[in-house]
Amino acid sequence: MANPYTNPPTPPVVRPAPKWARKRYLLPALALAFLVGLGAGAGDPQPRDDKSEPAAAAPRPTVTITATATATATPEPAPTVTETRKVKVRVTVTARAAAEDDGSSGSGTTGGDDTGSVHYANCGEARAAGAAPVHRGEPGYASHLDRDGDGVGCDS
Repeated sequence: MANPYTNPPTPPVVRPAPKWARKRYLLPALALAFLVGLGAGAGDPQPRDDKSEPAAAAPRPTVTITATATATATPEPAPTVTETRKVKVRVTVTARAAAEDDGSSGSGTTGGDDTGSVHYANCGEARAAGAAPVHRGEPGYASHLDRDGDGVGCDS
């Protein structure tokens, strides 16, 4: 016979159950206990002696709420105030005097083209001088005054 004290048996390793296994048993047990508690509490706490007649319904007060909305007219908008000021505008026009050609300039140009004698920087100056519209060949005409290239400057 073998000596039982020489090689004692090892105790089995006890591992805790995994979380999913604990939930597997715990949750259904809790649900069952809850349902049993509901069934036990569903009974009448004080049983009636006379079960043949149902209890008469006692009259209770009734609450009625009536809401009334009053239509209001839209208010008229306040009048708009616009301030108008009269402003005097002074326009200063600088016009160059036409150079008189005495023939001694020696520029080499001949002819009666006098377009270089008067110069307007813009159509505002030409209108202020009373020369607008300026046609090609007239004094004061320049290509920068003729936007559409039709030969008439400051026409609009």
